[in-house]
Amino acid sequence: MPLSLNAALDDLRLSGIRRFSALAAQTPGCVSLTLGEPGEDTTPNVCAKVGEDLARGLTHYPPNNGFAWLREAICAWEAERGVRLAPENVIVTDGATEALFCAITSLLNPGDEVIIPTPAFLLYDSLVRLARGVPVALDTTASNFQLDPHALAQAITPRTKAIVITSPNNPTGCVLDRRSMDAVAEAAQTRGLYVICDDVYGELCYEPGYRRFSALYPELADRAIVANSFSKPWAMTGWRLGWVGAGEKVAAAMAKVHQYAVSSVPAFMQHAAMEALATSTAPMRASYQARRDFTVEALDRMGLSVVTPQGAFYAFPSIEGLGLASEEFCERAIREAGVALVPGSCFGGEGHVRLSYAADEKTLATGLERLAGFVGALRG
Repeated sequence: MPLSLNAALDDLRLSGIRRFSALAAQTPGCVSLTLGEPGEDTTPNVCAKVGEDLARGLTHYPPNNGFAWLREAICAWEAERGVRLAPENVIVTDGATEALFCAITSLLNPGDEVIIPTPAFLLYDSLVRLARGVPVALDTTASNFQLDPHALAQAITPRTKAIVITSPNNPTGCVLDRRSMDAVAEAAQTRGLYVICDDVYGELCYEPGYRRFSALYPELADRAIVANSFSKPWAMTGWRLGWVGAGEKVAAAMAKVHQYAVSSVPAFMQHAAMEALATSTAPMRASYQARRDFTVEALDRMGLSVVTPQGAFYAFPSIEGLGLASEEFCERAIREAGVALVPGSCFGGEGHVRLSYAADEKTLATGLERLAGFVGALRG
């Protein structure tokens, strides 16, 4: 009789984003607009800190949750943005992926439900299933990717434990408006729910005066878990550095998960992380906003409707009316036009495709030109 494996893995899918990125890499000359990865390299001032730390022998075990000076710097950075966290309740993680893993694993018991507004990053659904919870998709396509308070209330059951919010959103680039945020806050307050805030794109919001959930509702600090990352705003995807913060009780539980999952992040990368926090993200944000405008104008010329992204570096145009499901559309775009996108089905948003405009300007322009030719050919 064959030995069994963890049954929670049976329903998990490997990343569709990575699959289409791999297809692009296997196709000679293909332009890939798949990965949510900045085209820029990490800035030299951040990289230099690693060399300095290695030269002075910072190669031993650090504290599990990160050096105190980095956690204090994270809290100061968050406080400037209206989010109050205590250093002892912050954990430096292996990217936002581990931060979210720690949060979801700490919160859920088998059968607990987590509401995930969709379209959404597949990671949330997978982590909930891995923790033997139940993901509950809340479709937002009919409301321009905003949360409808009535629909949210209808999705809540006695088993609901948490709501995940991502603003700016992956894959849509949309920012949750105040009505959406208020609906989440009311649900958290009246139904005793946790709010898992994936804030990785918060620094890449183009809307003036934008405030994150934890800054808007400080009275819910014991219900909110803040996950963040160095990857996107500082072009540090390969560093795998992030953080997670919460109230004392939740933070203590997450520290246990973190300790037994990864122990700690490398010691010699933590001064670099602190240097990043002191480095302005404004140039990156301005660059992405310019690429956003270029992308939206190009999609408009193609006749592909899109809700204008307000942050991050993704566009999520509709392909309805072109006669193809999103996966077939993306497969054919690679084969026939040499441009790679990600199907909306990977995010619970069939009828759309995700386009990353984080690529450099030349690559982006070439990819959009090829996409225009492909769409034109489909229309005949």
